[in-house]
Amino acid sequence: MRARGAILLISCYELGHQPFHLASLSAMLEQAGYAPVLIDIAVEMLPDEVISNARFVGIAVPMHTALRLGEQLAHRIRRINPSAHICFYGLYALLNAQHLLHGTIDSAIGGEYEVPLLKLVHALEEGLPLSIPGVYTRSASSGPSLERTPFIIPDRSQLPPLQRYARLEWRGELRLAGYTEATRGCKHTCQHCPITPIYHGRFFAIPPHIVLADIRAQVALGARHITFGDPDFWNGPTHALRITRAMHHEFPEVTFDATIKIEHILKHRPLLAEMKDLGCAFIVSAVESLNNTVLERLDKGHTAADVIEAFDLTEQAGIALRPSLLPFSPWETPESYIELLNFFEARHLIEHIDPVHLSIRLLIPPGSALLDTMEPHLLGELDPTAYTYRWQHPDPRMDQLHGKIAALVESAEQSKADPVETFFQVKTLALALQGQDFSISHAMQHYGTRKILPHLTETWFC
Repeated sequence: MRARGAILLISCYELGHQPFHLASLSAMLEQAGYAPVLIDIAVEMLPDEVISNARFVGIAVPMHTALRLGEQLAHRIRRINPSAHICFYGLYALLNAQHLLHGTIDSAIGGEYEVPLLKLVHALEEGLPLSIPGVYTRSASSGPSLERTPFIIPDRSQLPPLQRYARLEWRGELRLAGYTEATRGCKHTCQHCPITPIYHGRFFAIPPHIVLADIRAQVALGARHITFGDPDFWNGPTHALRITRAMHHEFPEVTFDATIKIEHILKHRPLLAEMKDLGCAFIVSAVESLNNTVLERLDKGHTAADVIEAFDLTEQAGIALRPSLLPFSPWETPESYIELLNFFEARHLIEHIDPVHLSIRLLIPPGSALLDTMEPHLLGELDPTAYTYRWQHPDPRMDQLHGKIAALVESAEQSKADPVETFFQVKTLALALQGQDFSISHAMQHYGTRKILPHLTETWFC
């Protein structure tokens, strides 16, 4: 395992960012005397020879899209190198471990992954039993690892340059964008969130000097914008401000974005003005829906009125609020979906949305908290190959609408269509469900002056 290439770490997809999940793990392995090879298949090729040389392959699966791509890749690795130990690590690994361990992979690690994976590599090297806390294998089941990680500075030296990744587009320029994390886990337990069954309301702060050193390294590589990828940057607002103040003091021209819950925006509203002064370009927030029944079922901690207030507060602070949405769930209705569209149109907020968000459908992975609260007649069987329990909307028209909108926004993304026009095409489909006509050309003419908002060039997918 000590030879270079014996350990292969692979990222499949991290939202267009240089993969933190490789950089963090690589640093810890190198500190222990290993020499991993890092490949990000989102932007570079993975040669058969590299696969053949590996004895251990770690594939990062921090999100659903990465898991789907990772399983496809694991089949290829297994064909080329049948004896290699394949480990999936990250948020979605443990949730889907039972399915993945049916021949595709050898182990899965969820939660705080670095230490368990390092122990797994050592056990394989020494021929020791694989009964390791946090490591799920065919012979030993395990829950997530929730022991505090002894964080060290991520090592990005083997990763492709930042020029290969998403950039911040703002004010007529494209800025190289870096990525880091200041915390892991989340103290909230939203029912649909994949973090909930792994972290159960816990979160861990990464020491500020580690985060700042990672930022410093990326700025040295040309980054002029940093994405903080924490599930919620204001789980610990004092910690977040300590880091952003220090970053701004050292790099006053560097901007940043972060993900913050609606309820935290309201609770800590006095901090928004300082966030703007420190360089916050935009905030992502999981709005999900404007249907209060949906928000209650998901235990989001906010209401539709709170969303309106959050938009007002961020606008006053001069920070763009970019919502993520979950508009297709069993509790959404045709009427509430149209009301959602009307809200963004009437308040001139269409540019705040990536059109893909208008098509997102609820996923219910194994272990989801929703399994304990969802109505039995709505919930179908687990489809392990899709990594979700099946469900049907009580109104079949909503499932039909989802299929049409999903196809529309995917086609629009591929053709780089005008997002505002795509929005109105979505509205046409939604109104047709109610037997109503809609003129896209009329809506386009009367929408008014377009906003030019800061955004990353990679469209958000889960």
